Amino acid sequence: MAPTLAVFKLASCDGCQLTLLDCEDELLALAGEVEIAHFLEASSAVAPGPYDLSLVEGSVTTAADAERVRAIRAASRHLVTIGACATAGGIQALRNFADVDEYRRVVYAHPEYVETLATSTPVSAHVDVDFELRGCPIDKRQLIEVITAFLVGRKPDIPDHSVCFECKRRGTVCVTVAHGTPCLGPVTHAGCGALCPAYHRGCFGCFGPSGSVNLPALIPLLRRDSLDEDDVERFLHTFNAAAFEKVEKVEKVEKELAT
Repeated sequence: MAPTLAVFKLASCDGCQLTLLDCEDELLALAGEVEIAHFLEASSAVAPGPYDLSLVEGSVTTAADAERVRAIRAASRHLVTIGACATAGGIQALRNFADVDEYRRVVYAHPEYVETLATSTPVSAHVDVDFELRGCPIDKRQLIEVITAFLVGRKPDIPDHSVCFECKRRGTVCVTVAHGTPCLGPVTHAGCGALCPAYHRGCFGCFGPSGSVNLPALIPLLRRDSLDEDDVERFLHTFNAAAFEKVEKVEKVEKELAT
């Protein structure tokens, strides 16, 4: 029998699931190799688990999400999280640095009917995850590579270097050096093809921290480019706010231990 593929959604915008649908020709070839057993974005037909590979989009923002992701993990041979929400809590993780009850009072006419957790957390904070595919949204080439790798039983070939490598490969002039444009490329995971710098814009960190992050070296450059301390904090707290916050805390501890 063909291996089974399931796609699930938690708190998210559906953009990463749409990336799978946008694979077009690749998706047709994939459909011939696997049984898509659960993918409500594409079909209402659902087959019961267990599943050979489950893709999970979205962060855990409610108690129901936490319970559901445990059930998904139990029904999955392999579980891969896709996108900034599932791998780092997403934009909604900005609630982690504020008063979520105040947000509810401001946004909803009847906040008493809204059940939510005080934080937005990645799936890996609740269950074991076999691989995390980053991006907001994810890159379809990387997605196909991850699915293919798990189906044939090998490790996905996803680079862990920074966006700066992609700029060099496509011959893009560094926007920070040439124009003084604030850019998170030196600390951001590759995968987008250095899209923003190619159009003379700084990287916004959509793919989260790269494998080798040096924020103490980057932050002075950002401040040199006319950003004050509050601007730098806002620049880091976007698509992967919780992930960059975690890196900052780790670097702070390492610095304290070194001294």
